[in-house]
Order: sequence, then C-alpha cells, then structure tokens
Amino acid sequence: MAHSHSAADGNRSRLLAAFLVTAIYMVAEVVGGLLSGSLALLADAGHMLTDAAALLVALMAVQFAQRRPDKRHTFGMLRLTTLAAFVNALALLVITVLIVWEAIQRFTHPQPVAGGMMLVIAVGGLLANILSFWLLHRGSGEKNLNVRAAALHVLGDLLGSVGAIAAALIIMFTGWTPIDPILSVLVSMLVLRSGWMLIKESTHELLEGAPQHIDADKLQRSLTLNIPEVRNVHHVHLWQVGEKPVITLHVQVIPPRDHDALLQRIHHYLHENYQIEHATVQIEYQRCDGDDCDLHWIQGESHSHHGHHH
Repeated sequence: MAHSHSAADGNRSRLLAAFLVTAIYMVAEVVGGLLSGSLALLADAGHMLTDAAALLVALMAVQFAQRRPDKRHTFGMLRLTTLAAFVNALALLVITVLIVWEAIQRFTHPQPVAGGMMLVIAVGGLLANILSFWLLHRGSGEKNLNVRAAALHVLGDLLGSVGAIAAALIIMFTGWTPIDPILSVLVSMLVLRSGWMLIKESTHELLEGAPQHIDADKLQRSLTLNIPEVRNVHHVHLWQVGEKPVITLHVQVIPPRDHDALLQRIHHYLHENYQIEHATVQIEYQRCDGDDCDLHWIQGESHSHHGHHH
C-alpha cells in the first residue's frame, strides 16, 4: 500500500502543477485571442479550458481514490476516476463543435487578425504546454486513465499551439487571414480524435467490460494447465474498478489434502500472472454438470445448485 500512496501523491502534485500552468495560460490565450482577433488562439484556449478541467477532474479523482471503502461504497471511490474521464471526453467533443461552427462563420466573413501579437501568445502557449506535458509524463501516471487523459489533452494542445504559430507567421508574411479558421478546424480534428478514444475506454469500464489486457478464456486455460489439481474453471466474471482488475470464478478441483493451501496457490497464480489482487474463488469438488458450466455467464445464474458444493 505504501507504494500506491506515494504514487498517488506524486500524481497529485504533478497534476496540480500542470493545472496551474494550464489555467494561467488559458486566460492569457483568451485575452490574446480576443485582442488579436485570432480564432486559432481561441480554439487553443478552448482546448486549454478542457485541459484545465481535465486536470482538475483528475486531481479530484486522485483525491477520491484515496478514500477508504465504506459500507455503501465497498470499492471506495475508485470508479469516480473513470466517470471523470468520461465527462472530460464529452466536454472535448462539445468544444470541438463550437470551434468548427465559428470557423465556418469566419470563412464567409473574414476577420482581421493581428499576426504579431498572435505569434507572441502562441509561442507562450507552446512553452506552457511543453511544461505541462513534461510534468504529466514523469512518474507512474502512464497507467492512470486520468493522468493519461490529461496528458492527451495537453498533447493535442501542443499541436494546437504549433498550428497557431504557423498561422501567425503566414498572416504576418502574406496577410492571408483564412489560414486562421482553417487551422482552428485542424486543431479541432485532433481534439475530436483523442476525445473519441477516451469515450470508448471510459465507457467500456463503466459498462463493467473486462480489462483490455486480460483474456478470460486464456486465463481459464492457463489455470487448468498450471495448477494440477484444477480440472475446470467456469463462471468467470472479470471487470475493473479504477485501475484494479477484479475477478470471481468457480474452480472444480480434485479434492486436495490441504484446501487452504490450494486456494492460496490459485490466488498467488492470479496475482503473479494477471496482477489480480482481488479474486473471489469458489472451490467445487463435484463435476459441474449444468449447461452453464461451459458458459461464462448465464442470465439469473441459479445459485441453488452451488449450495451443496460448500
């Protein structure tokens, strides 16, 4: 446990630092975008707003994940982090639509843009994003969906700042202002892609999908192959809470001399090979004859015939 606490504290301080950098620069970009008349800067600021929200939500999630489980939330508040990533992704999609809509308006009615001012602010934005991205990419954040979500936002933002710099240079040298809305649309497409990926991942987890990296069929086979007493593995349910995979399964075994030692070996095997710390294993001695022995999941799975296995 000590390890995960230090990791969480590390995540928290990195998220807080990145949040402050992003929020402060976002305000600068809004002001700069309004003063210079640049939509690309406003697109980037909109993007930074979702970044700041993403970072704030991730911070809250890290905070809640630390809370101890209680009677009403037996897993603690870990699922909140997934919900946070989901809300965050929806916000990205809404902002994308708004920016594209504004860009279409600008094509029909071009607006003057102050290139020099736009350039200065875009370069500042790029530096702020590089700093945030560096902060988020150190340490154990890679596995955490929220830190990853936040880093994704910032990465899209980095590209947005590069776009704004390019647009500013083109406007300064050629005076061709349509480049500004064109680039704001390109930035939006990048945002859209990362938002879509996030929605897919977080929805999968909210719908109790199995963790992407664990193959339930393979797990059943490998348990049967690697632990000699195990004859059959069925009723496997696999899901994920926060970053933690959770499993329940029924294991039909040859009656062992030492029941507890066998149970311990099964737990140890799941932990070593699949990093599953939370496993509920029901050991059965009779052959499992029901139709549901081969299936992973049966609607209204009857628990009456499990009674006499105990």
